[in-house]
Amino acid sequence: MMKRKTFLNTLLILFVLSFFVTPLGEFGKVMLYKLFASTAVVIENSKQDKLTEYDWKLRDANHKEFNFKVSQGKVVFVHMWASWLVSSAAELQYVQETYDRYKGKVDFYIMTNEDRIVVEEFMAKKKFTFPVTYLISKENSALDTTIVPATFIIGKQGSIVVHQKKDIAKWNSETIYTVLDTLIKE
Repeated sequence: MMKRKTFLNTLLILFVLSFFVTPLGEFGKVMLYKLFASTAVVIENSKQDKLTEYDWKLRDANHKEFNFKVSQGKVVFVHMWASWLVSSAAELQYVQETYDRYKGKVDFYIMTNEDRIVVEEFMAKKKFTFPVTYLISKENSALDTTIVPATFIIGKQGSIVVHQKKDIAKWNSETIYTVLDTLIKE
């Protein structure tokens, strides 16, 4: 008969392995990322950078080119993501909730540089409904798109009020909602 300690160790090893070799693994990893997600930090007014250049060519969900200049003078939420990052799957759930609450009031750019087919499959699988924006390679960009995930919240005057990079954040928090409500009223 197996000793209790050996049995518990075996169970622990099987549990850890389940994160790597079963569908439970992706779900479990997403839940862990969400568990450890924090609220994004709002940048103090005196330390906020200002977006001065809005000339940035992008593609919408239909792959039609447009220019980021359409959002100059508006409140903008920009989120860089990748479907292959488990952290993105976790964070995009928060982004979806924020989009649902503020669509029509805030310009959302939920951006990726991935292939359209891969993105559409990911969106359908995860049941996300926010609009996807595609980066155009070799184009000048108004923001740093080299770090994924990364999120920017930009005020009407171009102030970068939130810049979260690498770590995932709860974009559906009261802190973020207060920031967006304040920026909308300005």
